[in-house]
Amino acid sequence: MTTQVTATVNARRGSSFLRLAISLQTLTIFLQAVSAGLLLTSSYGQALHSVGARVMYGASMLYVLAAVLAWKPGGGSLRPVWHASGLLALASVQVVLGIARLSPVHLPLGVLMFGLSVWALARCSGAWGSSPLSVTGHRR
Repeated sequence: MTTQVTATVNARRGSSFLRLAISLQTLTIFLQAVSAGLLLTSSYGQALHSVGARVMYGASMLYVLAAVLAWKPGGGSLRPVWHASGLLALASVQVVLGIARLSPVHLPLGVLMFGLSVWALARCSGAWGSSPLSVTGHRR
């Protein structure tokens, strides 16, 4: 009985950390869009967008860590790990495209990443989850 209660508490804790990590990633991607606008209109936009890229990349790595922690010790679903890894791969491509100044590809990829991040956040929160299983893989 104690093991089951501990597993449930760990799963909830992992799921909360996962929600926090996805929220942080979604927010940083949105702020990158804002700083991209500033990049076009102000002198400090370049520096802000550059720092924001590093923060967004760190948030993507945190999302992968949170997904692994929600999966492995809590016995949750492997799906968030794949989603987080995919978004980290897209973030890597996004950084390379930004450095190469390939805006025709960089901008649409940023929009796609924001949409995927919002979708992952909504799914993790249960807003669009059609499955009776939560992110942790346990029945609600």
